Amino acid sequence: QVQLVESGGGLVQPGGSLRLSCAASGSFFSINAMGWYRQTPGKERELVATITSGGTTNYADSVKGRFTISRNNGKNTVSLQMNSLKPDDTAVYYCNALIAPTRWDRYDYYWGQGTQVTVSS
Repeated sequence: QVQLVESGGGLVQPGGSLRLSCAASGSFFSINAMGWYRQTPGKERELVATITSGGTTNYADSVKGRFTISRNNGKNTVSLQMNSLKPDDTAVYYCNALIAPTRWDRYDYYWGQGTQVTVSS
């Protein structure tokens, strides 16, 4: 069974930095794109950043220039370096990955359990 496990959330002051990490574990054939999404109460989950297996990245306009997504294909991990954090970045952050469990399965989206990021003085 495929699992995505996040780590690295917490409380940080405005202007500070945090690094989120996510590791895919279990049995699977291949991982395509990976990414991070976030959600606040009463709002829909929104894209933060994605990265393909080839390293092509995509960012939400609100985080461009402040956040950097990276991945290690050999370790099946994806990270999000968050700098110059603002109170508006406060949310639960979810790891996401497009995974094929076996070579005969289609790719499907998997989600982590979420990690809280709070930006406050």
